[in-house]
Amino acid sequence: MSQDHEFSDAGWAHGCVFWNELQTRDLAAARKFYEETLGLEFEATQVGDMTYWLIFNEDGETVGGAFELTGPDMADVQSRWMTFLSVEDVDACVEKAEAAGAKVLRAPFDVPDVGRIAMLRQPDGAEVGWMTPVEIEIEEEEEDEEA
Repeated sequence: MSQDHEFSDAGWAHGCVFWNELQTRDLAAARKFYEETLGLEFEATQVGDMTYWLIFNEDGETVGGAFELTGPDMADVQSRWMTFLSVEDVDACVEKAEAAGAKVLRAPFDVPDVGRIAMLRQPDGAEVGWMTPVEIEIEEEEEDEEA
């Protein structure tokens, strides 16, 4: 079965990889590893009260992000790469995922200027993040105002 898939005007499509994030207990060691092995560069930025690192390749293209796992809510989280898939409505998709046997690791939450995000464990044990990027939320609000 073949289907034509189109990207939204925002540059992403439902169900596609949107973002990769390194979640680590030792950010300094992880930075050193990726800088020395892949030539990646890390640039700190503030997101609320936490430092978030954008990761760039040698051409200056953003390849993902990183943050250090700290605090009691992260005590059981192991260092890992988390892949985020873009979805049109993260809340609706999480409801469907729970009905299909997924465990919600982090209920949908908003990240200013980024989007609405949830983290799940699939029935087979794999973990994934789903997010509705902020562009679609802005577009939907504008469409509602025009109606």
